[in-house]
Amino acid sequence: MRAFNVPESGAQPVVSDLPVPEVTDGTVLVRVKSAALNAIDNSLATGAMAAMMPHAYPLVVGRDAAGVVEAVGVGVDHVAVGDEVLGHVLLTPPVQAGTIAEYALFPAAAVTAKPAGLDFDRAAALPLAGAAAFASVEALDVQPGQVVLVTGATGGVGSYAVQLLAARGATVVATGTASDADRLTGLGATTVVDHTSGTPVAEQVTTSYPDGVDGLVDLVSYSPDGLALGAVRKGGKVASTLGAADEQVLAEAGLTGSNIIAAPVREVLEPLAAQAAEGTLKVDVTTVLPLEQAGDGLATIAAGHARGKIIVNVAD
Repeated sequence: MRAFNVPESGAQPVVSDLPVPEVTDGTVLVRVKSAALNAIDNSLATGAMAAMMPHAYPLVVGRDAAGVVEAVGVGVDHVAVGDEVLGHVLLTPPVQAGTIAEYALFPAAAVTAKPAGLDFDRAAALPLAGAAAFASVEALDVQPGQVVLVTGATGGVGSYAVQLLAARGATVVATGTASDADRLTGLGATTVVDHTSGTPVAEQVTTSYPDGVDGLVDLVSYSPDGLALGAVRKGGKVASTLGAADEQVLAEAGLTGSNIIAAPVREVLEPLAAQAAEGTLKVDVTTVLPLEQAGDGLATIAAGHARGKIIVNVAD
């Protein structure tokens, strides 16, 4: 099979021929139609996470995909050969399996049927980003009428978080640039704050909401220093997808919060896919690349220029 992979530690990803994975107990082999790129793919491709979790090579890039079931292992009964599905390759050591390939092997727990009304590109764009957004919103326990700030709203997770918050009746303040404003308001944001203006985000937010917002979903900060805590009222909640929600720092600011670990399992993916098929959740695919240009997608994410989801078409 053709696969976008890192052939050895320290090497650049390439598209080359690799053996087709063999189905095992509790797994689903999928003939991939479309696969999605996520920020974590850069970390895996560069070896930045190798000290945290063993890697094995050749390492196939990608965690999310949609396609057609080719084979199922013993114990799998919720999907069958020929079914159209979407799924996620869970991050377990040693990291080697991936999805940007003609075939991908998924744990059965992270595969669900693709609704007929959802195309393969949009289905592939759902798992990791959708699950991260869902977990972030759940962590804040958002109530109708509350105001929530989403920093890093322009990417894949942000596009889902804005919508899920708005669907709960929240007023959403999203960070972006002037060119992002129409897209973000179209997704449900009430206000778009330009994080490139030179004025701190917290200062811009409190100009419109002097008492502070009720919650913060941060998708860009790797440390507490980057969090716009000054925008959040005392007693507010913070959710970070990158580990920046330090309990002590939040407590000193009169806040609570948590670091989010996405769980793109069947129970989470199934309702998200249903909403996407119904049109109540927009899947914001902005870039579709052929397999040979998957590296360009990684470069776009690494440079911080991604808008919405980047998809790699694997099948012709």
